[in-house]
Amino acid sequence: MSAHRANRPVLDVRNAKKIYGSGEATVVALAGVSLTVHRGEYVAIMGSSGSGKSTLMNILGCLDIPTTGRYLLDGVDVSKLNDRQLALVRNRRIGFVFQSFNLIPRTTALANVELPMAYAGVRSAERKRRAHAALDLVGLADRADHEPNQLSGGQQQRVAVARALVTAPALVLADEPTGNLDTQSTADVLAVLDSLNQSGRTIVLITHEDDVAMHAKRVIRLVDGKIVSDQRNGHLAASRSAMLRDAYSTAVYR
Repeated sequence: MSAHRANRPVLDVRNAKKIYGSGEATVVALAGVSLTVHRGEYVAIMGSSGSGKSTLMNILGCLDIPTTGRYLLDGVDVSKLNDRQLALVRNRRIGFVFQSFNLIPRTTALANVELPMAYAGVRSAERKRRAHAALDLVGLADRADHEPNQLSGGQQQRVAVARALVTAPALVLADEPTGNLDTQSTADVLAVLDSLNQSGRTIVLITHEDDVAMHAKRVIRLVDGKIVSDQRNGHLAASRSAMLRDAYSTAVYR
């Protein structure tokens, strides 16, 4: 990686506004949001229903663009891209993890992880090599041939994390990744995300749960389309990370 790329922000949002409708039906979903996320950060974005959290997630994930303002993803101004270019950016620079897993049924874990690379035109042998490596990274090397209905919820979400990682994206964007999981599965998935960040991955986590947000090193809170706080978790996050490092092999390699 070049020194220039290493020093530039992964996310650079400048006075982004998102407005729907017009006249009396106007809804201001984002009211001038600015934030910067540097390489290797682990950020949680929190907010209640109607706070603008989902709108911001869609913009960060290049699923939508701001009405006004700028958004640079890894140095690329996404507002200048057409639909095809946006699709390429989503495929190559963002790894998505969704609440509902979004795995393809009756398809093995390995094939699910390979999917983004198939869209990117990666050769079959290289796809399989990288997919196996990604599954190993999340502790599921021995589940590569299992289909989603043969996996627990936590295991399915770890497959989704492996799929998000396999293209080596600039950003892992996780939207309520523990929303459908029980307590133990939540701990397993968060342990994986924590470990990935410790290895240098940039992670933005959308959540409404304080316990989940405390795994991040920085917490941003939205109210009525505005950022009302942007705080570091500090020593608490470091303490949690140390405990998770000790527990990681047990949590994800059961």
